[in-house]
Amino acid sequence: MNEPPKTADGRSPILRTERLCKVYSDGDVTALADVSLEIFPGEYIAVIGPSGSGKSTLLHMLGALDTPTSGEVYFQGEPISALPSLDQFRSTKIGFVFQSFHLLPTLTASENVQIPMFESRRSVGERVRRAEELLAAVGMSHRLGHLPSQLSVGERQRVAIARSLANDPVVLLADEPTGNLDSAAEQEILQLLVGPHEQRGMTLIVITHSPE
Repeated sequence: MNEPPKTADGRSPILRTERLCKVYSDGDVTALADVSLEIFPGEYIAVIGPSGSGKSTLLHMLGALDTPTSGEVYFQGEPISALPSLDQFRSTKIGFVFQSFHLLPTLTASENVQIPMFESRRSVGERVRRAEELLAAVGMSHRLGHLPSQLSVGERQRVAIARSLANDPVVLLADEPTGNLDSAAEQEILQLLVGPHEQRGMTLIVITHSPE
C-alpha cells in the first residue's frame, strides 16, 4: 500500500485508518464500519458520540490494543499489523489514559508511573527520577508513596496521566479521561492533557461523549 499524498505543506499522517471494520461475533455487534481517517502530527482531535457508538473501539485500534475485523491502521505510513512487536510500539510510541485509570492497587503512585519504563534501558534510579518529575508536573509530588486506594479520583487520574507520558510518546490516546470527575476537576485534567500537546507538539486524541 502506497503512502497517501502529502498535504500542500509536506505533512503526512501520523495515524491513518483505511476501511476499518470491527465486528464482535459473540453479540453480532458492528462497532466500526468502513472507517477511514487521517490524523496528522501535532493535531488535537476529539472523537465525540454517545455511549456504544464505537469510540473506544476506534481508540483501541489506533493504539494497537485490539485488531480490526477488516481494514488497516497505519502509523507513520507502516501498517500496524506488520510491526515486529506491538508491545514495543505501544510502550514507546503511544501513551494511554483511561477513564478507569488501570492503576495497580499494590503499587505506589511512583511505582505505577514507572511501569511503562520497565522495558526501557533506564536504570532504577533513572526510572524513579523520571516518575518524580512527571508526578511533580501533574501536582502529585506530595503523593509519591501513596497507593491508589489512598488517592482521590482526580488524583488517580493525575497519576494515570503521568504514567502515560513516561516514555515520551508521540501520540496520546485518552478514553473518557474526565468521565468520573466533577466539572472543576475535569478542567484541570484537560489542561494536563493539553500541556504536552502545546509544549512539544504531541498528537492528542480524546474520546468523549461531552461536547465540552
